[in-house]
Amino acid sequence: MEGLLGFVRSPAATPIVSPSLFYPSKSKKNSWLRAKLNAENDPLLQAATSAASLRFQEMHRPEPLFVDPYAGCFVHPDVQMDSKCSHQYCLATKFIDDKLLRTVNHIDGLKQVVLLTDGMETRPYRLNWPTSTVIFDISSERIFKKSAEKLQGVGAKIPRNCLFLHVPLESSDIQHSLLAKGFNGNQPSVWVIQGLPVMTLANFKEILLVASSLAMSGCLFLGELPAWLAETEIGIKPSAEKWMNKLFMSNGFRVDMIGYDEVAKSLGKEVSPGEYKNILFVAEQLQFSDDQMEFWRRELQRVEEEGDEEGFEEL
Repeated sequence: MEGLLGFVRSPAATPIVSPSLFYPSKSKKNSWLRAKLNAENDPLLQAATSAASLRFQEMHRPEPLFVDPYAGCFVHPDVQMDSKCSHQYCLATKFIDDKLLRTVNHIDGLKQVVLLTDGMETRPYRLNWPTSTVIFDISSERIFKKSAEKLQGVGAKIPRNCLFLHVPLESSDIQHSLLAKGFNGNQPSVWVIQGLPVMTLANFKEILLVASSLAMSGCLFLGELPAWLAETEIGIKPSAEKWMNKLFMSNGFRVDMIGYDEVAKSLGKEVSPGEYKNILFVAEQLQFSDDQMEFWRRELQRVEEEGDEEGFEEL
């Protein structure tokens, strides 16, 4: 696999990251960490700050879609406010918040949430998580560390009886890192992608593969991904819906695309003008996780061994 991180635009446009995000080659792994980056030339930081700015502006509308009391610690005090319409990103944020909490609140016992983020994710702090929720944040380590310092400075805290764990985006094997942090493929989980620096189609397939391997049957994977991914298959120009169905079903997920206009209408809001080239989706895992498969393999082996022993006794 080649390079790790590339150019990223604000969430109003489409973040772009060159391959490979999850499995970089040893020769180029973390090479970008040696670059002299600052607030002016760090594309990941700029994209994350832009998203936080949109949440900050939404919070200050007369009737906000959501309240993010921590977004302000990431943005410049002189940020320009726009209170006319809700941005598509904010509509997606509201939709994801609601769907995520409804799903988690219907899970008994341990609840696992995997957030693929831009490093300035505030959901672990601002959402009312039920007891025994374990939240895994996958994001750029340098952005996450800067954000954690600012969040600590404004008193942000994880709800009691919940656990928050960070998995560096720069890890050479995200699946192994999640398992090492305690992720259990025999327990329910919800996966959300919003803000994660999006990569090539091949890299997004790697994300799906990780989620497919770890998520139990019936678990949800939801969020946003850039529409341009559908145009990367050489010589093939399917409709976005057909492309999504093919891509997700090949990894065991049944997917539904959600229209931003539909979300706005259901909330009684108007969508801000301008093109927003992202796809909002909800997908359900239809196949067993690797841990579930291993459990049933062992059960089958045990039953076969017990059957052999009973047969031997009869002889």
